[in-house]
Amino acid sequence: MYDLSEIRKEIDEIDKKLLELFEYRMGLSLNVADYKKEKGMPVYDPSREMEKLEKLREMVKNSENSDAVADLFTQIMLLSRRAQYSMLKVFDDLGFEAVDSFEATQTTKIAYYGETGSYTEQAMLEYFNEQGMGIALQTFEEVMEYLKDGQADYGVLPIENSSTGTLSDIFDLLAEYDNYIIGEHVISIDHSLWGLPGAKLSGLKKVYSHHQGLLQCSNFLKQYPHIEQVEGGSTAGCARRILQENDVTQAAIASKRAGEAYGLELLQGSIHNEEHNRTRFIIISNKKKYLSIAKRISICFVLPHRSGSLYHILSHFIHNNINLTRIESRPTKGKAFSYRFFVDFEGKLDDNQIRNALYSIKEESLELKILGSYVPV
Repeated sequence: MYDLSEIRKEIDEIDKKLLELFEYRMGLSLNVADYKKEKGMPVYDPSREMEKLEKLREMVKNSENSDAVADLFTQIMLLSRRAQYSMLKVFDDLGFEAVDSFEATQTTKIAYYGETGSYTEQAMLEYFNEQGMGIALQTFEEVMEYLKDGQADYGVLPIENSSTGTLSDIFDLLAEYDNYIIGEHVISIDHSLWGLPGAKLSGLKKVYSHHQGLLQCSNFLKQYPHIEQVEGGSTAGCARRILQENDVTQAAIASKRAGEAYGLELLQGSIHNEEHNRTRFIIISNKKKYLSIAKRISICFVLPHRSGSLYHILSHFIHNNINLTRIESRPTKGKAFSYRFFVDFEGKLDDNQIRNALYSIKEESLELKILGSYVPV
């Protein structure tokens, strides 16, 4: 029978030796950093690390420990790189400028998806305190194009709903265009069913709404299988359509603002699935600026298609004490089995830990883009 206290003493002695060797190794890695700086060599050398791991695997006496040894030394090399980046101060100039505020005047041009009465228009008016000239557009991409061409100063787009999740199209556009998130705004969504004056719920044949509007009211719609569900543009655009087509057998799922704006009659109020239905909107700009008090950062990156690549990238957040608040993936356009990852995390762009993590991710990914920094709601 083994004596547990004696075993623990031996483990403590081994751990002490490991600690001494680890600190000695970290000191040597800083000497390597000096050498690489003098010779103009990159800190990250993936081929050298892969070669090192293979040799270590070959040296393992118990083959069952092979993967564990590879994991252990992968983390040790990652910590060495982090120390080298910190010592060399090689962080890139991110190109973003901190500002005290994003203000709008009556002449500020703000592009938004939808039209009069839409939830996006409501988010725009609330965020900019009723200031600015709203430019209603019919697609998400048009908003991006208006910013790109300088036809608008800011843009407003929906990005996430509490019941149906994220709008993947927006993520793709953020990766594609050189526009940046500068803020976010959340509003409560209250979907209602609107028809022409005199219309009856029992007489409806079609209901129009945005794809998200139909999804968010799916439980209500299941009660009326005879009513055809038709995806339109924005919820407000569908409300306008009901007025224009003047057909009492048609209705729209839209907000109270939209229904009243187009003179429609309320057929059924608050028909959304979730009692607390909320949508998050992003405020975007074509300039690399952020509020000086911003505490959240969004990025996207593409990784090599090999085992463990995401695990290794995420470790840069762990070892820099950064809290992730979201991670999603989207297929990369034109590349089979390639994915772009979208990550939100807490921190400020001028913090050394954040800059260290971003530099490390840039060095080890195929592509990195900072999508913006903003104050979370």
